[in-house]
Amino acid sequence: MTIRRGSDWGRPAAVPDDAIFVSSDAEANQVISGPRRARKPTPPLCLVGGDLARTLGVRNNEASLRAGEGTHLRIDLGVALLDGRIFWFVSHLIARRSWWRGPIVIAANAAFIGDFNVAPKAHPSDGRLDLIEANPTFSERLKARSRLRSGTHVPHPQIKIRRCAAAQLQLERPTPITLDGIAHDRAETLSIRVEPDALDIWI
Repeated sequence: MTIRRGSDWGRPAAVPDDAIFVSSDAEANQVISGPRRARKPTPPLCLVGGDLARTLGVRNNEASLRAGEGTHLRIDLGVALLDGRIFWFVSHLIARRSWWRGPIVIAANAAFIGDFNVAPKAHPSDGRLDLIEANPTFSERLKARSRLRSGTHVPHPQIKIRRCAAAQLQLERPTPITLDGIAHDRAETLSIRVEPDALDIWI
């Protein structure tokens, strides 16, 4: 069920026997991508680390999950067509040549990228992705970096953020893509969309 920001979400529930523990976004991506590509059911996930887990406030929850106790959430899944090839992401897609020069595009289902609160309004169960497009000057990047941990780098005139269920982007040139921290080939045409309530997770 797609929720409104600030509303109650999740419920206590026993951890399923077939749940797979993942400690990073990359692990979660690898677990879900195979079944998705084969059009098979996606297994439930127990999140014990990663940017999605941090966005959800997860801390030191592995022992309770392995004891069979947790909170069940249904979250959205990002879907990306990269020059016509389909991929998925649980936390974020990043298109960039460098953090310090050139355009940066981020499609965020989770707020955090590492220690940085890049998309402070992103929520993984609101039916939207936070699409960030930025190409600030070097000096503005330095200033923004100092505010990234707290999420106070936005609003900013050189950082455009919009919330969308789907979007299509034409990049200036073939650009390196990462999905949940996994490097992919360069792409020039990006089509992204959100699949609401696509994953069952326990935290």
